[in-house]
Amino acid sequence: MVSPRFVNAIAYLRPTKEAPEGYAVTGSQDAIINVYAIGSSSQDPVYTLLGHSDNVCSLDTTAGGVILSGSWDQTARVWKSFQSTHELKGHSGSVLAVLAINDEEYLTASADKTIKSWKENKALRTFSGHTDAVRDLALIPDLGFASCSNDGDIIMWTIKGDIMHTLSGHTSFVYSLTALPSGDIVSSGEDRSVRVWRDGECLQTIVHPAISVWTVSCMQNGDIVSGASDKRVRVFSESADRWASEGDLKACRINAYEENLAHHAVPSQTEGTVDHSNLPGGDALNTPGNKEGENKLIKTATGTVDAYTWAGGAWMRVGEVTGTTTTGSGEKKLYKGKEWDYVFEVDVQEGAPKLQLPYNANENPYTAAQRFLSDNDLPPAYLDQIAHFIEQQTAGVQVDIRVLPAPFQRQAPQRPIKILTLAGASRYQSPSSGGSAAPAAAAGSFSDPFTGASRYAPPGSSQPPHAVPATGKILPVKMTLPFRQSNVPAMRTKLLQLNEDIKSDLTLSVVAISKLELQSFERIFTFLQSASSGASTPALQWSDIDQVLQILSRWPESTQFPLIDVLRLVNIYCPDPTGAPPNSKIQMLDDLLAVAKWNEQAAAASGKSRDTNALLVLRALANCFHVSPNGAASGNGQWTSRLFPEMKKVSYEKLNKSQRVALATLLFNFSCVVLTQEVIAEAGQAHLELTLRVLREETSDSETMYRALVAFGNTLSTGKIAESTFPGILDGVASRFSEDRMKVLTTEIRALTKS
Repeated sequence: MVSPRFVNAIAYLRPTKEAPEGYAVTGSQDAIINVYAIGSSSQDPVYTLLGHSDNVCSLDTTAGGVILSGSWDQTARVWKSFQSTHELKGHSGSVLAVLAINDEEYLTASADKTIKSWKENKALRTFSGHTDAVRDLALIPDLGFASCSNDGDIIMWTIKGDIMHTLSGHTSFVYSLTALPSGDIVSSGEDRSVRVWRDGECLQTIVHPAISVWTVSCMQNGDIVSGASDKRVRVFSESADRWASEGDLKACRINAYEENLAHHAVPSQTEGTVDHSNLPGGDALNTPGNKEGENKLIKTATGTVDAYTWAGGAWMRVGEVTGTTTTGSGEKKLYKGKEWDYVFEVDVQEGAPKLQLPYNANENPYTAAQRFLSDNDLPPAYLDQIAHFIEQQTAGVQVDIRVLPAPFQRQAPQRPIKILTLAGASRYQSPSSGGSAAPAAAAGSFSDPFTGASRYAPPGSSQPPHAVPATGKILPVKMTLPFRQSNVPAMRTKLLQLNEDIKSDLTLSVVAISKLELQSFERIFTFLQSASSGASTPALQWSDIDQVLQILSRWPESTQFPLIDVLRLVNIYCPDPTGAPPNSKIQMLDDLLAVAKWNEQAAAASGKSRDTNALLVLRALANCFHVSPNGAASGNGQWTSRLFPEMKKVSYEKLNKSQRVALATLLFNFSCVVLTQEVIAEAGQAHLELTLRVLREETSDSETMYRALVAFGNTLSTGKIAESTFPGILDGVASRFSEDRMKVLTTEIRALTKS
């Protein structure tokens, strides 16, 4: 029978002869793991796994049949053939997430704020980067893995423990992560949202009419599945053939999604201290948001405050910010400088001082209980008891939610919505498949033809990047796609840490960064921190950048990645350093090509480092080309006649998916320069040949293909070449990729060549 206690984890285990449809593995509060044969007429488990002493809160499985479990007892366990083979001890808090890399290598994440990697039962390393409990893990093919935390951040790591990106955008706990087949990350959390991430930027925010979005996953076809506190499962799809009919939506009351969302209360604590006197009025909604997921507070004509989020190219009202609730006393309580609806006194131990438990009426009781346990170092076994206590003490209390008109709300561009099974809307806009063409943008909004959604626009931009006219015309696309994401303090910390490791190694200490060289790095980090925040900053000196190149050439392969990443950002924010010699671009190109080593046979021990370095090199080179909103282009020059012939030597079949996307972005960015400036003939020819090669050889990744196809269309838009010169190229693309956006773009390219 099913466990009488809450089931907190579930996983699918591959089929066997005894269970041809596979197994459902569950973990529950009674510390028991049950294994059920899917399709069996029996309700009893075929295996019961005993070993944990507290709530089993996380599960994962492998294709080889291994089960990995994590528990509040601060351990993880490995189960093979339904027997416990290893107990993984080392965490000082509950093991909240487990991830099986393969049958012998595992990752565990804990409430102790750390992640550990294991080889069978041996702990290999500890990953420290989060400042609060780590809630979930997700494997990122070809790169490493991602983690999320109560600190509100998502961190992308290499398997060796190096931080590649820190994704910030959620405004509260981040509970769950999943990786899409495209390689993009999807997260969900206490801020009621599901967010889609690519290259360190939030592409889309899907706000739910619930208190929390507890979990998110993806199906093999790329559909996103979310589970929220309103007891509903929602499936967001990009494919028209899976969109629900109007009748299905009405039957499930899904068509009320946006209405339910707008009527939901937003706790004022989630928005920080709200000064009503300084809030803008509804006119502020006429100004587009700068990035997906940006929040804005608006003071209404009646004096209340509404919260809006920028999603899908429009401001969406997500509810009224509530500061008053119908509580027992009607008065706010002050605790640690903040106002709360309730501050309960909790007697945990006889003779010990009572503890104070703050709570707001529109919070999730379990969130408040978890915060209370964490703040007071209490065991997680109290979670249910504390949550039930809150529910009893606040029974019958109603949050004051008023349904108000939203006269200034602009609707997002109308897109067909598909929610399979239960409720929901706000269709998932796949970064790798944007339907036909991007929809016509609302006046003043930003629309990205690569995603069909909003993307980051630099402060002060007068024109939106990749603006799509109301006619749906895509080409030419004039604005480049830089790899902007950065965490400069973390980058600096990692570089200094690696330098200390090198200094302490007697065989490598001679290549360590000297005190004089370190001054150059400090100037660069100061510049990047200021420039990436939008501040006006004097250009860097070439001598400082040259120091980075010198150290890059002498550091070991496994330590080069932060140096390449520094150059990636330098190429965005300082394309023309002061004092740069005429051959500076060629010098940087030579040094970057030297560390990429695309065509060398990678040794097994260094393959992952080499792949990471090659990916970052491609991104750094893509960032060399930039076209600003006013049409000013940078990156063109004699060095490009060296760049593209060298890139043609790369063995395309050896590039992984992320590297191919970066290469296609490089080709696209240069095509934007081709639209605005005369380029060297040799570079233009090599660029075109490399673009055609991608169009011919790419067979599976639609995002790589789409970017290369736009690059090809841009090049044709110059009128200097004709598609008829390359017969069959578009037919080949159409035969391998049937997405609507490919069809629209190829049709436009054909029309372009006939005009």
